[in-house]
Amino acid sequence: MQIGYKLAAEAFGPGELVRQAVQAEEAGFDFVEMSDHYHPWLDNQGHSPFAWSVLGTIAAETDRIGLATGVTCPTVRYHPAIIAQAAATVALLSDGRFTLGVGSGERLNEHIVGEGFPVDVAGRHALLREALEIIRLLWQGGYQSYDGRHLRLSDARVFDLPDEPPVIAVAAGGSQAAEIAAELGDGLFATEPKPELVSGYRAAGGDGPRYAEVPMAWAPDAETAARAAHDTSRWAMTGWKVMSELPNPVNFAAASATVREQDILEKFACGPDPRRYLEVAQPFVDAGFDHLVMQNAGPDPDGFLDFYRAELDEPLRKLTAQPG
Repeated sequence: MQIGYKLAAEAFGPGELVRQAVQAEEAGFDFVEMSDHYHPWLDNQGHSPFAWSVLGTIAAETDRIGLATGVTCPTVRYHPAIIAQAAATVALLSDGRFTLGVGSGERLNEHIVGEGFPVDVAGRHALLREALEIIRLLWQGGYQSYDGRHLRLSDARVFDLPDEPPVIAVAAGGSQAAEIAAELGDGLFATEPKPELVSGYRAAGGDGPRYAEVPMAWAPDAETAARAAHDTSRWAMTGWKVMSELPNPVNFAAASATVREQDILEKFACGPDPRRYLEVAQPFVDAGFDHLVMQNAGPDPDGFLDFYRAELDEPLRKLTAQPG
């Protein structure tokens, strides 16, 4: 079992994210994972720095901890040739500690370039397939061209390549994306404890790492934790079909207006009791995920890191799938 720390790039500026990554390494986490967004989910989160600059700095400031995007959309806001180059560079700077998490994206971030965002899931998956083919092609070395239905590449070469290409973990919310993860990726990434995602991934031939984000909010008491998570992270209760479609933070504020603190308490591990954190993490382990990302939405990241080191690290690593 590998345990990761989610860097909340929508809630903190770039310098603070680097500091937290260094602290996470000291606390014993195996990797840090951060989103690659242009906008935060809610305006009151207040941040969304450029992920690749932050990742490069983290690579320079740490020695052991792994780095991952969770996740990058390599199809609209970026051309996949740029992501191929960016990921190769971070892999070199981190001495091979980087995992490229990719997905089909959210309208929240991709609409900003004015090129349109596919309205149907099939169209997004078709784009993602071509993007992954281009990234793989460029990582082979040499000059490469590609003429797809949606994406093109003309005489491009990534000059600085690591000896081993980064692991690619593909985000999946359903069976089609799980099959893409098995076919064109090296691992699976998810945000819900759905056993069918892992079983579908394995049935399609996938045998790599399986990442999942576990919702939690640390504070000295559960009520304070739930209040903070409600303030900044209630968007997470809307579900993926909503999260992938809305264009701006104001829309997420409206969509999550009816979410209550009680709803947060039911889904998130809130407060100081390690047993509640294990209870929330267990379904992800039962579903077959082996890389758990602690997604802390509490008000005190340092307090959470101390809590993790003292009370959560060892019991989390001991979790095993329960029969039935």
